[in-house]
Amino acid sequence: MNANREYKNSVFTSLFNNADILRELYCALEGVTLPDDAPVLINTLEYALVRDIYNDISFIIGSKLVVLIEHQSTINPNMALRLLMYIAESYKQMTKNKNIYSGKKVSIPYPVFYVLYDGHDPYPDEKILKLSDLFEKPLELINEKENPLLELEVKVLNINKGKNINIVNRCRILTEYSLFMSKVWEFREIFDDLLTAIKEALKYCKKHDILKEYLEKHETEVINMLYTEWNWDTAFEVAREEAFEDGSEKTRQYVLELLDQGLTTEEIKQRLTQTITYQSDIS
Repeated sequence: MNANREYKNSVFTSLFNNADILRELYCALEGVTLPDDAPVLINTLEYALVRDIYNDISFIIGSKLVVLIEHQSTINPNMALRLLMYIAESYKQMTKNKNIYSGKKVSIPYPVFYVLYDGHDPYPDEKILKLSDLFEKPLELINEKENPLLELEVKVLNINKGKNINIVNRCRILTEYSLFMSKVWEFREIFDDLLTAIKEALKYCKKHDILKEYLEKHETEVINMLYTEWNWDTAFEVAREEAFEDGSEKTRQYVLELLDQGLTTEEIKQRLTQTITYQSDIS
C-alpha cells in the first residue's frame, strides 16, 4: 500500500473538526467553562503549513482565534515563526473586505497557539516556544533586558498517555484520541509492517470502546490517513537523517514529489541514498 496524498486530512483534523468537540477541547486547554451553545467558527487555512499541514485546525471562539496543531514527529524549533506566517495569512483573510488604511480601527481576534504533541520521543509535559528565541541578538545594539517588540508564543502540550492528565481528562475525545495514538505507537513497535500495526490498533480500540463509533464509521479513511501521514513523517526523517542534514525546502519538495509518485518509504530512502552517492562521486 502506497501513501495516498488524496487524503488531505489527518485523523486529528478529521476527528476534531467539529464545533462541539472544539468547544470542549478549548475549555480543557484553557481551564475554563463555557455554555454548550457558545459559538465556534472553524476557519482553518487550507494547505497553510504544508505537510505539517493537514494537522492544523484554526477556529474563533469568543474573541479568540485559536490555532491548534497536532505533531507526531520531533517538535520543530521554528514553529513560532511558521505560526507567525499562519496568523498573518489568517488576519489577511479576515480583513480582506475592510480598509486597513482608513482612520477607523480594525478589530481582530486575540490569537492563541497550541501544539498537541503525541510523538514517540520523550518530551516535557509543557513547553513554550517563543519567536524571540529565533532573533539574532547583536549585543552592541540590543539591551538584554529589553522586551522584544515582536513576540509570538506557542504552548506545546504533551498529550501522550499519562501526560497532562488534568487537561486530557477534561475532554473525552482528547482522552480517547490519546489512548488511540498510544496504541498505534505500541503496535508499531510490535509489527514491522506499518499497515498491520495500524489495523491491529484499530481492532484493539474498537474492542475496548476507544473512539469506537468514529473508527467503525471511518475505518478505511483512518487507515489511509494514518498510513499516509506516517509515511510522510518517516520520509522526512529519512531526508534529514540520511540525506540532507539541513532538511532544506528543496529536500522537502523532492520528498513530496517522490510521495506523489507513490513511492514507499524504503524506495524514497534508496533514491536519497543514490543522491548522496552521486553527490559524493562528483565532489
